[in-house]
Amino acid sequence: MIPRYSRPEMVSVWSDQHRLELMLEVEILVCEALAARGTIPAEAAEEIRAKASVDAGRAAEIEAVVHHDVIAFVTAAAESVGAAGRYLHFGMTSSDVLDTAFALQLVESASLIEKGLRGLMSAVKRQALAHRSTIMAGRTHGIHAEPITFGLKLAGWYSELTRDLERLLEARNGIAYGTLSGAVGTYAINGPEIESEVLAKLGLTPEPVATQIVPRDRHAVYFTTLALIAGAIERFATEIRHLQRTELLEALEPFGSGQKGSSAMPHKRNPILTENLSGLARLVRSYGLTAMENMPLWHERDISHSSVERVIAPDATIALDFMLARMTRVIDGLDVRPERMAANLALTSGRLASEKILLALVESGLEREVGYAWVQRCAMAEGDFADNVRADPDITKHLKDSDLNDLLDYGQSLRHVDEIMDRVLREEK
Repeated sequence: MIPRYSRPEMVSVWSDQHRLELMLEVEILVCEALAARGTIPAEAAEEIRAKASVDAGRAAEIEAVVHHDVIAFVTAAAESVGAAGRYLHFGMTSSDVLDTAFALQLVESASLIEKGLRGLMSAVKRQALAHRSTIMAGRTHGIHAEPITFGLKLAGWYSELTRDLERLLEARNGIAYGTLSGAVGTYAINGPEIESEVLAKLGLTPEPVATQIVPRDRHAVYFTTLALIAGAIERFATEIRHLQRTELLEALEPFGSGQKGSSAMPHKRNPILTENLSGLARLVRSYGLTAMENMPLWHERDISHSSVERVIAPDATIALDFMLARMTRVIDGLDVRPERMAANLALTSGRLASEKILLALVESGLEREVGYAWVQRCAMAEGDFADNVRADPDITKHLKDSDLNDLLDYGQSLRHVDEIMDRVLREEK
């Protein structure tokens, strides 16, 4: 699956040609390490470095006959070298080259995802700072709760993305492990020193105990981390979809000048970008579970994980890279409407101050349950809540009109917003 507007950098990470070139570099480095120890002729390693190449088309032709991808790769590479090609894959097994090259691809994809994630974080931060003081109704269960600011909502998104970045960097470190330990991980042919030397040059760490493959718990962490990032994007997308509903119209995703929302109804402005993101998140999330199911393999290895990873690795990374780019576009072009936020906040006629009034009654010496009943009857009655409270004979026995004015002022509820945002965004007002 390659989304329509996928960035070419991520797509190229998963091309057959790039994969084979990474595999070839592993093979060449092993030959050089063996030559340095006199295991194979030095001139053979030099010739391999100078001449070796691999063509994905030729490898595919050979694989169609031999039905083994690594044999096809080694044969195609050896053809490009001549007689010295016989030293390719010396003392190695298929997973040595496959898992090590796969680790390189996963590290590359993580670096591209990091770039996209940092771009989204910057966009969210800009909007959060721009709307630090844009007051809106906070909602729980879809119902008005207490006032917040739109900037505070976005600061929460930024904080989550910060955690996602930390997880991604840790997952990238955790997946940067390779193995050159042979058929069952015992270094029966090439010793650990070969592995250490080669992997160091590739920027990888030797797997402490490889059965023949790198244990798949590492991959499970990687793909579940991608799923968590996709889940964050879905959370933001879902919120924007809600805020774009006709009844709210508080924040809307970008809509081009020539864009059309519906084939039937010209008035429609549908949240198609964020709906698309919500759908893709389900896909990426499913790959996290699939990666966990790849962990229990038979004995020292089988290949039940191989077919799965050929699908989920490009799919998950390309899809998430696309999601990050699309969500960044949405955040950058977000149509924020403070006047609608203010109008919707006014719908409850001051009822969002109910908790403060209740607690003021409690502080005055009233039992909480009694005060709750008095405030609730004012809130549930028709009309303006502030007028109802001021006209309630029980409440006004305990609270002065000046007290009620202070309690009904939303500014008091928002007095700590700047402090919260500053500790998340770490930037001056």
